[in-house]
Amino acid sequence: MPFATHEAYLESVSPQARQRLEAIRAQVEALLPSATRCIGYSMPAYRDGRIFFYFASFKNHIGIYPPLTEDAALVQELEPYRGPKGNLSFPYNEPLPLDLIGRVAVALHRQYASANNPPNKKQ
Repeated sequence: MPFATHEAYLESVSPQARQRLEAIRAQVEALLPSATRCIGYSMPAYRDGRIFFYFASFKNHIGIYPPLTEDAALVQELEPYRGPKGNLSFPYNEPLPLDLIGRVAVALHRQYASANNPPNKKQ
């Protein structure tokens, strides 16, 4: 079912998932005030020019997409949460590492901003 807003998506998930998704949303918005809410692939997402961060609720975990590739130290720190394709999975039965997720959002924002503005591109 497609959703038009973050709120519509949040209304469709369990209370446990909603609490975690709202915490992630607050963290992203505090760290990246220029990012705007949107929906992408039927998931809550953030854009700043283009979409750079998706997050969603699943049966046993919260997923965060797309994979982070450009910050090697952070990628290594994320290893316990990374799936085969690099997407992140945060199980409900473990504490939610909001600081780490915030750092992922900032790194993805930077990664996608640099993809839009290569160093040799004139602006």
